[in-house]
Amino acid sequence: MAQQAVIHLEEIRKSYFIGKNELPVLKGITLDILKNEYVALMGPSGSGKSTLMNILGCLDTPTSGKYILSGHDVSKMPDDALALVRNKEIGFVFQQFNLMPRLTALENVAVPLIYAGINRKEREEKAKFMLERVGLGSRYKHKPNELSGGQCQRVAIARALVNDPSLILADEPTGNLDSKTSVEIMEIFGSIHNSGNTVVLVTHEEDIAEHARRVVRLRDGIIESDKLNAHHIVHS
Repeated sequence: MAQQAVIHLEEIRKSYFIGKNELPVLKGITLDILKNEYVALMGPSGSGKSTLMNILGCLDTPTSGKYILSGHDVSKMPDDALALVRNKEIGFVFQQFNLMPRLTALENVAVPLIYAGINRKEREEKAKFMLERVGLGSRYKHKPNELSGGQCQRVAIARALVNDPSLILADEPTGNLDSKTSVEIMEIFGSIHNSGNTVVLVTHEEDIAEHARRVVRLRDGIIESDKLNAHHIVHS
């Protein structure tokens, strides 16, 4: 299974140390997520889902265990190597959008391409294409303060997609949006998944998790359940 998995986690443990006291947060997570899966990661506060998300996103490394991302062991990579992996393999969507306020929508979407060494003309073409894909083709010259929350999240999604990553990681992507806009954003994630992307969504909201095909629930640092979403089994 590991060969075809975008994500392969083997006995992932993560502890934090306060002085000499060890605080175990993840207590042996083994998980495979295959190409073009759509997985919701859920759990109550303190379950370890944020820590796991940081490890999946190569923002942190495990204390022990193995993490294979798209065939590469990233468990013990140094920070500079992890930064390259993040830019090439992972598209992030955050609750807070994390857009640069002085840049236009187009410039925000193009930022990962600068780090990838893509020339300006190609950056602009790719960024425009992605903005059109999320329904913002007419707003590419607008700055974040000229856009609604939903439009800002669309810009963030376009930025996450622009490098054609192996994995889209979305952390509470509808947390700052009203219910109508949340539905629109989740429809975009559905179309991203349908076009072949692997999507992992962290959420505490059951109605948001229902959009995923599979739900992995964490509790006290271990996987409590890992099930296909009944809603999608019935309708698929």
